[in-house]
Amino acid sequence: MKGGTYTVKIEPCEEGGYWAYFPALPGCHTQGETLEEVLAMARDALAGHLECLYSHGDPIPVEKTALKRTRIEFPLSVPA
Repeated sequence: MKGGTYTVKIEPCEEGGYWAYFPALPGCHTQGETLEEVLAMARDALAGHLECLYSHGDPIPVEKTALKRTRIEFPLSVPA
């Protein structure tokens, strides 16, 4: 099985903590109390999900377009 790149989306939970999911891999999701924990859990969830697909002979989905992010900062002036 060869590697690939998958986008993980992380969102805050209403009750606290975070949940993470992979849009290209339906059913592959996890949660954690902190960002560090949810990232570690997401890595494990991804590995387990792909291993399960592979072991059952199911096709491994390929993400069509890897999400690219950039940060744009701009000054905001507020009228006095």
